[in-house]
Amino acid sequence: MLARVLTLAGGTCGGTACSQFPEFSQQYLQRLGGAVDELGRIAAGFDADAAALGLSRQQALAELADGGRMGGLRAQTMSDVLSRFDRLQGDLAALQDLAPLQRVLNLARFTDPEVAAAAWDSFRPAIPVSPDGLAFAAGGVLAGLLAAALLLTVLRLPLKALGVAA
Repeated sequence: MLARVLTLAGGTCGGTACSQFPEFSQQYLQRLGGAVDELGRIAAGFDADAAALGLSRQQALAELADGGRMGGLRAQTMSDVLSRFDRLQGDLAALQDLAPLQRVLNLARFTDPEVAAAAWDSFRPAIPVSPDGLAFAAGGVLAGLLAAALLLTVLRLPLKALGVAA
């Protein structure tokens, strides 16, 4: 009886958790798009300022870095912003046209802590009624059932070693 309860609980928990991925990934993509838009505006402004002085982006960063301690600090900050913009722009380009089942194969593209935290803060679980949500729920049920079966097997090992029927 306990084995059936654990198996049912494992399948239910797995299905519930996995069914939320399509919606979370959609919210992550919306946040990612907003971050790329804002960072793009900052990068374009910096590039326009550099171009007005006849400088490339790298030349402008180097010139800014030569401007004393504050200039060096601003140059490093701007370099970090531009690097993040490039990385997030690449993530968005790689993810935006993928279906949720394909996105799960690109989990490494869901790693920006600020975007993930913002998506998680506004995320509200929902009952999956889309084909993607149902597919993830089914996969989660299977994973939960397998996890419960593995747990039961591990728990039974000491009993089998003692010759007690479980």
